[in-house]
Amino acid sequence: MAPLKLINLFGAFLLLYTGYAMAVVNVPSSARSLEVAERVNSRLELALKEKNLKLGAPVLMRIFKETSELEVWLQAGKQFKLFKTYKICYFSGKLGPKTKEGDLQSPEGFYSVTPKQLNPDSRFHLAFNLGYPNTYDRAYQRTGNALMVHGNCVSIGCYAMTDQQIEEIYTIAAAALKAGQSSFQVQALPFRLTEHNLAMHQDSQWLDFWRNLKVGYDAFEQSKIPPKVTVKNKQYAFE
Repeated sequence: MAPLKLINLFGAFLLLYTGYAMAVVNVPSSARSLEVAERVNSRLELALKEKNLKLGAPVLMRIFKETSELEVWLQAGKQFKLFKTYKICYFSGKLGPKTKEGDLQSPEGFYSVTPKQLNPDSRFHLAFNLGYPNTYDRAYQRTGNALMVHGNCVSIGCYAMTDQQIEEIYTIAAAALKAGQSSFQVQALPFRLTEHNLAMHQDSQWLDFWRNLKVGYDAFEQSKIPPKVTVKNKQYAFE
């Protein structure tokens, strides 16, 4: 049998029995990102092992503006497990989504990050692009671009971390993508979308938007599996 067919069969076997597909993924790198990975890998692997997690497992991230938190989750079996919560160093704007270029708002919504959205040469140390505007944002003709999670603790619409934090976050994300995850989900939320918290913000103009986000938030809270996200009739839809 030809080598290529053998590779394809082996990849299909992995997908069927483990949920992981073998893939050749071109993940951007630089001298900086490679040096960072070499420096932090051992520390990360040890911290992950303490929680029965592995570097290279599929990843998901959640951002909560009100409490300035960024959570990193990794897959363990069928479900995802929280690895670490990082304190966001700085973000600009207030609660509510970004709607237009120059409003200084950091985005809210469900975003997908592919390998090409990683920037290992960022002037903010290391970065990845959230993918704003996404399909939902474009449905409302929202404008803006280059909205990132990055280092250097400065922000004009981005979510800025310290350099030490972004080194860990970026390395985990890059490892997951290199291992075959085609993209990872980032849930950028105003706060934990409980009924109590929504009631605290019941006079906000964004209450209906947040209730739409809550459907996806609840789906993940209950299953610990990233929901499949689409946009129907200018609303997020979740499976």
